[in-house]
Amino acid sequence: MSEGTRLNKYLSEVGYCSRRQADKLIEAGRVTVNGQKPEMGVKVSSSDLIKVDGKEIQDRKQDFVYLAFNKPVGIVCTTDTRVEKDNIIDFIGYHKRIFPIGRLDKPSEGLILLTDDGDIVNKILRASNNHEKEYVVTVDKPISQTFVERMAGGIYLEELGQRTKKCVVKKIDTYTFSIILTQGLNRQIRRMCDYLNYNVCTLKRIRIMNITLDVPVGEYRELSNSEFKVLSELISDSRKTFEAKEQFPRRKRR
Repeated sequence: MSEGTRLNKYLSEVGYCSRRQADKLIEAGRVTVNGQKPEMGVKVSSSDLIKVDGKEIQDRKQDFVYLAFNKPVGIVCTTDTRVEKDNIIDFIGYHKRIFPIGRLDKPSEGLILLTDDGDIVNKILRASNNHEKEYVVTVDKPISQTFVERMAGGIYLEELGQRTKKCVVKKIDTYTFSIILTQGLNRQIRRMCDYLNYNVCTLKRIRIMNITLDVPVGEYRELSNSEFKVLSELISDSRKTFEAKEQFPRRKRR
């Protein structure tokens, strides 16, 4: 097809999943277009019959959902309910198909956002956008000033082959500190602490950009209109996975 929308973008825009997840589905052969397994990068239009795992995907017209959830320890941030029994989707049991924006390790707790708006997922996940995420962490031994300075200054993580960005670290008490990150490397805080010979005992995310954690563990709430307005402004210049600074207005909420 010479015209249309890339398949991964289409699946994102209709709220089925993020573009990254769509690429994985396409690569795994779980997506068909008009009965055929497509190549990566294929373009589709509204007249095409698109299915995932044999189920037709339609361009949904209902409002998008934006949730702030306080994830308990032990819950896995995955939408693959066939693999993990303690997955976030089954735990919440929301009446519409939603997916988490980013991840929070199984041993960690705290704020995670969920939505069916695939477009906003791509904007928030781009590490180069410098979106702040704040955590409160307890460790197994007294926190020294050297620990605070080295965590804040950036640490080279050999297993990941890169240095962490400079960040804001503040000591709260003998065993507790807060840290504000603008990147999301795999198990970043735990790896940073381990490098300095500290073990993480508890890790809680308390803020994502302008959204703060204010619900009990295991519960969720919808973002307010004012929260969404500020969030939209913060990500308005975000580069998305394949295109830069392309704007999509939010659909009207009920």
